[in-house]
Amino acid sequence: MRKLNDCADYKNIREIINYMCSKWPENKAFTLKEKIKNKIKYTDITFKQYKDEINYVGTALKNLKVEDMRVAIIGANSYPWAVSFLAATTGDAIAVPLDKGLPDDEIEMSLIRSKANVIVFDSKYKDALANMMNKGKTFLKQFICVDDIDMEDFKTKAKTTAVTTFKEFLNKGKELFKKDKSFTKVKIDDDKTCEIVFTSGTTSQSKMVELSNRNVASNVAGLNKVETIYDNDTTICLLPYHHTFGSTGLLFMQSNGARAVFCDGLRYIQDNFLEYGVTTFIGVPLLIEAMDKKVWAKVEKMKKTKLIKFAMKVTNALRHIGIDLRQKVYKEIHENLGKLRFIVSGAAALDPKVAKDFDAWGFLLAQGYGLTETSPVISGESDKEHKIGSVGMPLPGIEARIDNPDADGIGEICVKGPNVMKGYYDNKEATDEVLVDGWFHTGDLGRIDKKGYIFITGRKKNVIVLKNGKNIFPEEQEAILNQKDYCIESLVFGKPDRDDDLLISVEIQYDKDYFKNKLNMTDEKEIYDYIWEDIKKVNTTVPKYKHIKKLYLTADEMIKTSTAKTKRNEEIKKILANEK
Repeated sequence: MRKLNDCADYKNIREIINYMCSKWPENKAFTLKEKIKNKIKYTDITFKQYKDEINYVGTALKNLKVEDMRVAIIGANSYPWAVSFLAATTGDAIAVPLDKGLPDDEIEMSLIRSKANVIVFDSKYKDALANMMNKGKTFLKQFICVDDIDMEDFKTKAKTTAVTTFKEFLNKGKELFKKDKSFTKVKIDDDKTCEIVFTSGTTSQSKMVELSNRNVASNVAGLNKVETIYDNDTTICLLPYHHTFGSTGLLFMQSNGARAVFCDGLRYIQDNFLEYGVTTFIGVPLLIEAMDKKVWAKVEKMKKTKLIKFAMKVTNALRHIGIDLRQKVYKEIHENLGKLRFIVSGAAALDPKVAKDFDAWGFLLAQGYGLTETSPVISGESDKEHKIGSVGMPLPGIEARIDNPDADGIGEICVKGPNVMKGYYDNKEATDEVLVDGWFHTGDLGRIDKKGYIFITGRKKNVIVLKNGKNIFPEEQEAILNQKDYCIESLVFGKPDRDDDLLISVEIQYDKDYFKNKLNMTDEKEIYDYIWEDIKKVNTTVPKYKHIKKLYLTADEMIKTSTAKTKRNEEIKKILANEK
């Protein structure tokens, strides 16, 4: 049974906002940064101001008197994004977070499918939105731009007068709120849809997940009972807010009084860590693995690789007898990452070696597991329950079981709990496929050990089924290959073969700089031969039916979702198309 922190249960998002803003009214909720005439200006937003401005924007939205209001939000992580999202979900509107990386036609289709009638947007989308208005297919009635735009130009191009900046909209709400505070008294139906979230659509047309206030609030409460966040923590918002763990994760951090800051770009992460004194963040494995490689590259440059590896063995051994010297021994690694203490890894599987490294250096790294449909977190590790290779145990209130386990206990992971979605919007057939007798069928394969830890083995739809009935989980071999220093990423798949069977194949995205600087190799044929020799060695460690027989190389990044997941089907199609 899990050891739990003594935390409140929440029924809706407004309860979370009220709690954190009354408990830490003068704490910094955000630190905003802007460049004015080559000078950097920092602005702190207190929790009191945060709550007030959520109420102002909520009041202004309510004043629009739009029936069945659906507020689409698109753009980079920002303070206006967070305020708009919470204003919608703590009123009687529905928030519709949109992926900022979508092409224009997909943005338009998402707006049409979700029936969004209000949009909060970054100025970079102004021309696309004007074109959509001219087509007349969306339901948009009100435009709120996060930054400044030429209003008259947009009004002319979009043929609308219903446009304002976020600042103007907020100030209008502030004036209205002085006379009418009814927004704060809007009765929230805890089980009514409060947001419609598009799945990443890695393998098919994205579905629209309906989440309720109770779904999201219960997930925040569950996280708080397991993880420890302090009111002097600073979290850097790396996951995009349109991703469920981006927005739910922000609520989780801030419900403990933590401050949120924004990243200047992936190249500046380390600078931002030092600049703000970042103590915690939620990230994807690709980023965390890149951080690990960067640490080892610096260690190797200093010619201390053997020393650090030896030190890791010693400090790990000392921990078993209650002596923890990690902060002192790895002081330089910690100094390079500022005040970082706690990392949450989500969205995909993390290389176990990387998890062991961060643990050995004295950082708490917790892996989590979840899906958009589960608001999103199902399980997670903590400082109290930690098992390398697992994704932790289910959060309090969530049940997990394995459906149709095989001889090794591997089967589809199914979950039940207050975090499970209401269903897919306007898609009963798809809803009925995954929600059976209250259990959500995740589509992920895994096992659960005797203590309750969940281990993911792969996606059900990714399993390669050979003609002889043998099943191959590509993620297993990918995990081995991804440990190679030159391998940025690998993708194992079954290529249709002449005898109607599948040829086990792999595409490897290799690191050009590694081969050039470490091995003095630039010739592609030479690189291919080097990697192929490694694959032959890997083949000797697995049964013959799992042997990789075809290798594809690329120096280009694979096709990704906005949360850095590989779009497997699209990447495989690209590989096979290029071969013809």
